[in-house]
Amino acid sequence: MYPPPEPFQAIAISRLAHALKAQGRSILHMEFGQPSTGAPRAAIAAAHKVLDSDAMGYWESAPLKARLVQLYHERYGVSISADRIILTCGASPALVLALSSNFRPGDRVAMARPGYVAYRNTLRALHMVPQEIGCGAETRFQLTAAHLAALDPAPAGVIIASPGNPTGTIIPEGELAAMAALCAAHGITVLSDEIYHGLSYGAPTRSMLEFATDAVVISSFSKYFSMAGWRLGWIVVPPGRMDMTGAYAGNMFLTPPSLSQHAALAAMDCKDELDGHLAVYAENRRQLLAALPVLGLGAIAPPDGAFYVYADVGHMTNDSVDFCRRTLQETGVAIAPGVDFDPVDGQRFIRMSFAVSTAEVHEAIARLVPWFARAR
Repeated sequence: MYPPPEPFQAIAISRLAHALKAQGRSILHMEFGQPSTGAPRAAIAAAHKVLDSDAMGYWESAPLKARLVQLYHERYGVSISADRIILTCGASPALVLALSSNFRPGDRVAMARPGYVAYRNTLRALHMVPQEIGCGAETRFQLTAAHLAALDPAPAGVIIASPGNPTGTIIPEGELAAMAALCAAHGITVLSDEIYHGLSYGAPTRSMLEFATDAVVISSFSKYFSMAGWRLGWIVVPPGRMDMTGAYAGNMFLTPPSLSQHAALAAMDCKDELDGHLAVYAENRRQLLAALPVLGLGAIAPPDGAFYVYADVGHMTNDSVDFCRRTLQETGVAIAPGVDFDPVDGQRFIRMSFAVSTAEVHEAIARLVPWFARAR
């Protein structure tokens, strides 16, 4: 029997945060990886217009898929056909679709540890085997070709995330190319989670499609496009897998919300507004990184992208769930325990999301500095 999926501890922290807020407490939500901003103004306007003029129904937007083809060409120099794109109800169904249409029960799929909690839990729910590879500070908590080469026998697949969750670190271009070559040589299917693309603070994010044309890519409108609640994502399917993946998608999910697809098409032309959000994240990142030494948190890999800081608090606790609960109850700042992302070493780590306003980051730092001093 396969182990059952584990609970998402950040959800429990968030429930407690909302309960405390209902009691009148001032709560700063830094526990979830979602923008605090809403959809772009033009996207909301498009949705209002459609609500008044379109009864809507099951639908997959050809204009939106064509616009995504344009995005891949402009951002990565990659040419794909629109029929390789399947729109989904967010990246989570895209992950289910990618795994179920490319692997069989019992297949081993490798991934970095720490990594997004839903990878291993979704694999287990589909009766597949997550093969977590411990990745430490020496590789900035990311997979490398050397990690994959050491696996014997080779896994059926590998999940790569760059920028990664919970660390925000980006895999260098040369390493992506090396992993693509190794996977091609050993018949390992590459699944690249690219939902944080567009959110970087230096080097640009690179798509795995630049190095492996047969990679399975999932992405989303939730992060850069600030549309988490609209539940819209997509999967880029390898050549030759469109019929099977499309059949899985139609049977399991039908189509994503029509309203979200109309809004997303408008959002794709809102670059100035969305890059304004990125500028806020960059300032939040700067302030938080400057505050970490004062908090006594020196063991981190500075995030290259996304909007997270993953910090070692092992000098203060060996129970990150209890640590985050106490932090919330005593400061009103909600953060995520590392065990969600690393069931082995995560008891000594926390993740803080800085996808909030700069004023909220400033207030969080003011609350955490004296509390961390006492905790030390």
